[in-house]
Amino acid sequence: MEFRLAELAERLGGELIGDPDLQIRGVAGIKEAQAGEITFLGNPRYGEWLAKTHASAVILPREHPFNGRACIRVAEPYEAFRSAMELFHRERNPIPPGIHPSAVLGSAAQIGIDVAIGPHVIIGDRTQIGDHTVLFPGVVIGADVIVGSRCLVYPNVVIREEVEIGDRVILHAGAVIGDDGFGFLTKGHAHEKMPQLGRVVIEDDVDIGANTCIDRATTGATVIRQGTRIDNLVQVAHNVRVGRNSILCAQVGIAGSTHLGDRVTLGGQVGIIGHIELGDDVMVGAQGGVTKSVPAGGQVSGYPATSHGLAKRMYAALRQLPELLKEVRRLKKRVADMEEKEGDRR
Repeated sequence: MEFRLAELAERLGGELIGDPDLQIRGVAGIKEAQAGEITFLGNPRYGEWLAKTHASAVILPREHPFNGRACIRVAEPYEAFRSAMELFHRERNPIPPGIHPSAVLGSAAQIGIDVAIGPHVIIGDRTQIGDHTVLFPGVVIGADVIVGSRCLVYPNVVIREEVEIGDRVILHAGAVIGDDGFGFLTKGHAHEKMPQLGRVVIEDDVDIGANTCIDRATTGATVIRQGTRIDNLVQVAHNVRVGRNSILCAQVGIAGSTHLGDRVTLGGQVGIIGHIELGDDVMVGAQGGVTKSVPAGGQVSGYPATSHGLAKRMYAALRQLPELLKEVRRLKKRVADMEEKEGDRR
């Protein structure tokens, strides 16, 4: 697929500078771009690469000085680059609509219009699959599940019984939705399993990363609200509720019955204990350990998580600790020497 640079500028809503007939066949980052590709400069830190890049054209901020290279000036370079990526996007491993002969469908399963079901997919009894949804090879879906329309379910995803998934949801390879929550009753030295009778509800336009696990509720529902993005290797425990348009980065772990508000952002490897609440627009820095509720708009980091500003000062002070210890030892020795001399005078 190729576009004339003038056509790209029109589609991206930008100002063209350079040859309008320049042919662009793809997109790439500023470091790896080659001739025939378009890249972008969205962060000033990469400004030095503007002179080094092999890209044929660059998407630049409107205020950026022209450097002689063909470019498209826009208000938001990153957003324009995303739009360009969509223009050049090719469907990966497309599966044509239809049901592969090796797929197994349970009794009373309902399959929508133009659904694509790949090899070795298993669909349980009474499960509903919405229109235009794609199930890649090896997907296993339990009984009484509802999967909405235009969903993408990548290879080896497991969706357990009675899970409800909205429209346009993307489940990446190996994700497990609706497995049992980690609930046990300890008697003496034994741990007796608590029945996990609840379900999982995933609303529209949610994206769930590879090998992420979202446990079913003990009773009631574990809920992921509309528009939330969850990275790879994330653990969401039983009865957790995640608000709308939140972001959970890789290796986040959320313990049971914790509630997250809307637009919450959790950096990589954040851990959150159970039975607390994070308000709307809360941000937790990478590797933060949250041990108590955080009000709306709070920004915390560290362990135990505290205000981000205080945590930064604590980390800065911690780096000085070796030198401070040397100074303390020196002062202790000096005081001891002074006391010895004073004792001798007496």
